[in-house]
Amino acid sequence: VRWEDGELRIMFDPPYLVPLDRFAPVADADRVAASLVELLAGYRESLSPELHCLFDRYTYLDAAQKVVGVGSVGTRAWIVAFADAQTGDPLVLQVKEAQESVVERIAGPCGLPSHGERVVRGQRLMQASSDMLLGYTGAEDEGGHVRDYYVRQLWDWKTSTDLDTAAPAEIEALGRLCGWTLARAHARSGDRFAIAGYLGTGSSFDRALAEFATSYADQNEADFRMFIDALSEGSLATGGRFRV
Repeated sequence: VRWEDGELRIMFDPPYLVPLDRFAPVADADRVAASLVELLAGYRESLSPELHCLFDRYTYLDAAQKVVGVGSVGTRAWIVAFADAQTGDPLVLQVKEAQESVVERIAGPCGLPSHGERVVRGQRLMQASSDMLLGYTGAEDEGGHVRDYYVRQLWDWKTSTDLDTAAPAEIEALGRLCGWTLARAHARSGDRFAIAGYLGTGSSFDRALAEFATSYADQNEADFRMFIDALSEGSLATGGRFRV
């Protein structure tokens, strides 16, 4: 967000971030904004009661549509900016659509009222310290279909290691850290004794993971080569637009 004409506004950064007034007529933008405000009223009820007073200090300013990551292609995502009514301090929330888990196709429904609640409960369970404003909500879309969402603060705290220049010791340390974090999440959400018994004390599981990772990397490279070949042949483009 940035100050614009004395007000905090979301930056226009296409195609990743497009404010409402840049892709919709004024009437439609106002309608979507009102729907988002109503949507977040339901989100407020999913927060702990002691956080209601904190959330109520902020007033709606602006909203934008955000391009999602690879794992969320095809879902809706919004950025909503608020400001403290007294201090002007900004608060930016991300509203992401939550759809059916792929696990449900095999294990059946999780039993919770919404997919947004499922995502939030899972994050709170696995993460040692989750976002205090993590919550969920849901609403009907323009076609009358109920869509579930989860909401969190928009903070991009992700970091990564440059594998092309990293020393072997750095890569090993990164692997250990990722493994420890994943193991801790599983131990918090599952039967840690059953997991430990399944893994055993040998190296069979370690070797299986290494073989899977190698095969997965090879498959990614093969898929990417196929994608690049298709681009060069023009088979993915029709009228200047991708059909991917």
